[in-house]
Amino acid sequence: MTHASILSPSRFRSPIRGVWFTSVLGAVLLAALPIVTVTGFVSWVAYGPQFGQAMPGDVGWLRIPAFEWPTDPTWFYRLTQGVHVGLGLVIVPIVLAKLWSVVPKLFETPPVRSVAHALERLSLLALVGGILFEIITGILNIQYDYIFGFSFYTAHYWGAWVFLGGFVSHVTLKLPTMVTALRTRPFLELMRIGVRDTVPDADDESGLASTDPAPATVSRRGALALVGGSALFVTVLTVGQTTGGFLRSAAILLPRGRSYGDGPNDFQVNRTAKAAGITGDQTGDGWTLTVLGGTADIVLTRTQLERMNMHTVDLPISCVEGWSTVQTWSGVRLRDLATLAGIDYVDTGEVRSLEVSGSFNRVTFGRSQMMHPDSLLALRVNGVDLSLDHGYPARIMIPAIPGVHATKWVRSIEFAGPQS
Repeated sequence: MTHASILSPSRFRSPIRGVWFTSVLGAVLLAALPIVTVTGFVSWVAYGPQFGQAMPGDVGWLRIPAFEWPTDPTWFYRLTQGVHVGLGLVIVPIVLAKLWSVVPKLFETPPVRSVAHALERLSLLALVGGILFEIITGILNIQYDYIFGFSFYTAHYWGAWVFLGGFVSHVTLKLPTMVTALRTRPFLELMRIGVRDTVPDADDESGLASTDPAPATVSRRGALALVGGSALFVTVLTVGQTTGGFLRSAAILLPRGRSYGDGPNDFQVNRTAKAAGITGDQTGDGWTLTVLGGTADIVLTRTQLERMNMHTVDLPISCVEGWSTVQTWSGVRLRDLATLAGIDYVDTGEVRSLEVSGSFNRVTFGRSQMMHPDSLLALRVNGVDLSLDHGYPARIMIPAIPGVHATKWVRSIEFAGPQS
């Protein structure tokens, strides 16, 4: 048997194939995929493109309008990124079922029959290729640490635009067909049909229904229940990484086996001190914090920082891979450090780490982030000193920021006023 015959549309003989079954799956994805797409682009904005921190940086006319990233509610990034990663995983069974339902069309011959058909096929290539690329690279990025020979952030961003172009084109072409199919074949009516009475749609002109159907082995009701049950199962295995609570123990799809600390520091460590090249010599008694931007630089030891007014607050850390956790942080308000340095007005603030290399060894924040009453140079977590892996002697904690911006092993903070 040749390879071509294996992929021939005549090989796909299930009687549940047809425009109605495909339309039901398409309607679900039509609701879910825009949410996944928008929350993904929102994450790009959260990284501060106006400060040159979002990746990729040079995106030309596909640049998303930037806005001042909000600090309230404090769980905003936790919600948007949790939805992006969680919902992106949940829809995988639905996407696979949708691809199964249309696979005869993917291999129909001749592949191009007209200019209009060629444009339709091109949009389908962008749609299918784009969504498979986003799903595969997204899952690999969640589960494995930097395995790509390219920037995941850059590739994922451009892949999203390729998918979006295909998605908009496909919806424009197929929405009328989907609406008609769902209106003419009542959902509840078809859900009452069992396996024995399952037959192909007699009036299906889409080319999806088999012209030589095999006996039914599952009803449309059973197939949709299988797909829906699979999505629900993935939800249970995923949602706890964001919501916490009793579902946390069920979240076996947690991102790539993150390491954890000990005792009160027992929560996710995205990058260890060893991986960052941080040693005890750098963070010992000789460590100091330099505050810049005032009339003179101020150098503070950890002991001096501990003597300042301490503020305690519960704040989440939320990672781009989807995990999040809420801990109790204690430290010095960033706005108190600005006041100590004699700075009247802060427009931005740049935080630098002891870490020499890495994409986020320095981060710039906006005024609302630096001046928020819960924005801290954190010294302690859950009542004890930070562990070295969690950023001892000091790290940044600001409401609603991506976890990689919660800079660890801070060595300096530079406040800047309005540019003239």
